Amino acid sequence: MQVNGHDIDVSKRDKLFFPEAEISKGDMIDYYAKIADTMIPHMQHYGVNMERFPDGIAGDSFFNKDTPDYFPDWIKTVKMEKREGGHFYAPVVDSKAALIYLADQAVITPHIYLSRRDKLEYPDKMVFDLDPPETGDSANALRQAALDIRDLMAELDLSVWIQTSGANGFHLIIPLDQSSSFDDTREFAKNCALTLVRRKPENYTLEQRKNKRGDRIFLDILRNAYGATSVAPYAVRAQTTASVATPIEWNELEQGAEPQSWTVKSIPRRLAQKQDPWQGIMRHAFSLTSRQSKLQQLLDTETPADEES
Repeated sequence: MQVNGHDIDVSKRDKLFFPEAEISKGDMIDYYAKIADTMIPHMQHYGVNMERFPDGIAGDSFFNKDTPDYFPDWIKTVKMEKREGGHFYAPVVDSKAALIYLADQAVITPHIYLSRRDKLEYPDKMVFDLDPPETGDSANALRQAALDIRDLMAELDLSVWIQTSGANGFHLIIPLDQSSSFDDTREFAKNCALTLVRRKPENYTLEQRKNKRGDRIFLDILRNAYGATSVAPYAVRAQTTASVATPIEWNELEQGAEPQSWTVKSIPRRLAQKQDPWQGIMRHAFSLTSRQSKLQQLLDTETPADEES
């Protein structure tokens, strides 16, 4: 394939990457080619952690943070310092050619870092990751959790965007103006989650151990840390249906959207019929500092239960 003036020698197009869905590596590459113009704006400013499946989802997989030496020099990279010392160079997907090249390298799912490559210590998004509880009506519980977070953010004059994870849950994103550090962002997210736990202790928990959660939903704010990633919008997930992490509108959630509602086969049709719900999301970036006192007021008005650390 020739894309953006670069020759990409696509290999093994016929290899089945998703056997049950009868989707080949070539089909996946074609999917990424079709949605590149929608997907690239959500990826172009960030390093990528590559989740690779050389033999499709039935084979072994691995995460690849560092850009391999054999990648072409037109693939841009960003130097990521490790907290424990040293560094690596994460690839940057800022073009259709880069997206297709990674797909040809069996990167089924690209995960993006939460800070832009020009300001790595300051995230431009705050993330809430909602996964189902071990028991109970998980679909309805997850949807209600997302709505409760949305309502809390409205109390703080913050808008929140939602996407299906393509796997087990939903991701909620609040775009930020890069004025708060990761530590401050994580503390803010934790206090938001703690407010909800105090309001509905029977529904939500901050308990990280699964066997301690019961049928409560874990309000996961742990992604708000340097070096953590979140699945890129419109990324394919390693599920039997070739489901896709899909930005959605809130009314779609209220109408019953589920974590794997959209797939490689349905996303191109969806985008032909409606605009990307996250188009221009970063034009709505917020400051957390100006909301700190209001959040503390909300937290203080709730009666503490027996809280987990």
